[in-house]
Amino acid sequence: MPSVVMLTSMTEPTTYEIVIRGRASARLLRPLLDDFTIDHASDGVTRLVGDIGDASHLHGVLVHLTSVNAEVISIAPTHQPARSPKP
Repeated sequence: MPSVVMLTSMTEPTTYEIVIRGRASARLLRPLLDDFTIDHASDGVTRLVGDIGDASHLHGVLVHLTSVNAEVISIAPTHQPARSPKP
């Protein structure tokens, strides 16, 4: 069962780290590439780090990941900064 931190009220975007099992391909993650940095860690997981604007945004990301059968290991707010927005 994945570790999930529940969102209550968000007044501004929060940076989240979502960890999925295995090395996710760019094709599988294509819809998330604009919003997240992607790290294929040596420990056999893929880490997505990005700003989540509200609960519906987080829900949409999770819907996509489950629709492609990605195994979500954890979802948590992080103090790691998301990448800078594109100019």
